[in-house]
Amino acid sequence: MITETTTSKATSINLSFAASSVLMVRPVNFEYNEQTALTNYFMDKLTRHQKVHPKALREFDNFVDLLVKNGVDVITVDARLNPPSPDSIFPNNWISTHEDGTVFLYPMEAENRRIERREDIINILKERFKVQNIVDLSDYEQQEYYLEGTGSMVLDRKNRIAYACLSSRTSEIVLNDFCQKSGYHSFTFEAFDNKGKPIYHTNVMMSIGLDYAVICKESIHDDSKAENIIKELVQSGKKIIEISREQINHFAGNILQLSSKTGEQLLVMSEEAYKSFTPSQISQLEKHGRCIFSPLYTIETVGGGSARCMIAEIFLEPKEQLQI
Repeated sequence: MITETTTSKATSINLSFAASSVLMVRPVNFEYNEQTALTNYFMDKLTRHQKVHPKALREFDNFVDLLVKNGVDVITVDARLNPPSPDSIFPNNWISTHEDGTVFLYPMEAENRRIERREDIINILKERFKVQNIVDLSDYEQQEYYLEGTGSMVLDRKNRIAYACLSSRTSEIVLNDFCQKSGYHSFTFEAFDNKGKPIYHTNVMMSIGLDYAVICKESIHDDSKAENIIKELVQSGKKIIEISREQINHFAGNILQLSSKTGEQLLVMSEEAYKSFTPSQISQLEKHGRCIFSPLYTIETVGGGSARCMIAEIFLEPKEQLQI
């Protein structure tokens, strides 16, 4: 069953490049995904046979409640039971929306994640927002080239820069196509965790807000590339907040800036991420927004993704609401 839950009626397009409306997919059978575990080293293999769905569902619902209470417009759609899609809770990997009315659909590495792309969800967006164009990049799956949305890319929407940590899930070929079609330009690099394994998604080691950037510089082995990234971020008007590889393991990079209905800036993260920041880092973050956090321990441990992965931002212009 598909449900749509909206918590407010958006009235104007958000020009601050911090979304005030988001899409989230409520899980119906959350579990360990054997296919994605091949490249996602944040997943705990000890959970592969555990029945975790009830805990994950409570975490999801509490997280949605947190966003709603803080003035974020949340559109919630139920995942499908069949065919099973254990990672449907992470919609930002298959869809992104943009200020000009474009919706991008992305090629996914794991076969059981490709079913997450759903026309009915796109139709829900069309009912509420002005969708001018749909760009479907999923055909690249036939060539085994992938680009998993705003997991693979961290977008500086204000300056139209797509930062991307290259991996098996992030192909430079598809990235270049995205940039050509969207008007972005790319900045690519390679990054590794504290065990020397490639970081599969850029958004676990990097987050970009309106005027800040959280980044794990030490995960980028090429020092000159790391310095160039920092230089690019600073020139783009970002205040740099560096995190460690150990903090990556606690999802400190997987945070997202949102805007409330009243325009308040919010820095959204998991409880684990919040606890991993030092007092000095929290002080720096709070200069850019109020930190809000929710416990997502089951989702993080089993799914290998956190708060940012669960949110697909909506930058589309709302349709005028009919007055009754």
